Amino acid sequence: MKPQDDGTESESQIISVTEEDVEIYKRLDVFLTNKLEDLSRNFIQSLFKKNLITLTEESPYQGKLELKRLPPVGSQINIDLPPPLPSDAIAQNIPLEILFEDEHLLIVNKQPGMVVHPAPGHADGTLVNAVLYHCQDLTGVGDQKRPGIVHRLDKGTSGIMVVAKNQKCHEGLVLLFSDHDIEREYLALVMKTKMAAGGPIETNIGRHPQNRLKMKAEVRNGKRAKTFYRLLEAYATCSLVQCTLETGRTHQIRVHMGEVLKAPIAMDPIYGSPIDHLKRLHPQVVKVLKDYPHPLLHARKLGFVHPITKEKLLFETEPPEVFQNVLNLLRKENE
Repeated sequence: MKPQDDGTESESQIISVTEEDVEIYKRLDVFLTNKLEDLSRNFIQSLFKKNLITLTEESPYQGKLELKRLPPVGSQINIDLPPPLPSDAIAQNIPLEILFEDEHLLIVNKQPGMVVHPAPGHADGTLVNAVLYHCQDLTGVGDQKRPGIVHRLDKGTSGIMVVAKNQKCHEGLVLLFSDHDIEREYLALVMKTKMAAGGPIETNIGRHPQNRLKMKAEVRNGKRAKTFYRLLEAYATCSLVQCTLETGRTHQIRVHMGEVLKAPIAMDPIYGSPIDHLKRLHPQVVKVLKDYPHPLLHARKLGFVHPITKEKLLFETEPPEVFQNVLNLLRKENE
């Protein structure tokens, strides 16, 4: 399963079936449960039912996969999984804006500039490090003391995230995301003035073939991505839009706005040009944004049914100060 992100990066794991595997295992679900020891058999079965366990295009065997039967030797099986968190992540006393917490999960309002989990170049100072400090008795995923990251926001994207505090809750949240039973709403300031009132955007999205830092629509082996957008406010130099996600692919909103609608998010250095954006914006807005390194994209709303208590949860936050100041200036300009 892939963590969801705008915002949200898709990662997969590929397992090949060997001669030894065929001798040992008769069922696909038992085989995968033994290969992926931190996932339960029930969870593997749930992933399969949602078509998240498939054969790769390179697999020599392209027949039908069945849970009750292991495919032949050489079969390459692709499993969408939550990305493993580094086992050496350390607890750090980093302030968190907590919107809700119980024994199963944590809802936080991530600030722009915070990386979600340790990665090359970001060994610490991440949301994971902060959560490890806050939840010192965390049960974690796979019986390890680490938080269950279910979805991600890009470093520059602010807004609401949910973190699982135990394996059962983690599995439940991952299935909610994969089944699109999560309400996710974003605010984006885009560099376009004449836009339709709104509508759906549906493409596939995959890694850009030339630039590995970017994602791209309509690429080979891309994953289905669907965004609904609505124009909220139109200004002289840009527009404020609301984006609701049905799927959650890496950079989904940024790709759909910048590439498909030709409306890049303001200050997005990958899918737009901050220098050009600043040239177009009002001088007072430029004063606020000239040293701001992040796209003006905010995950405003997150709603779902609690996987353990079955309580309906809905959280909403306003954009961070810089974003809000820009909106106030643009509204005054309109007056």
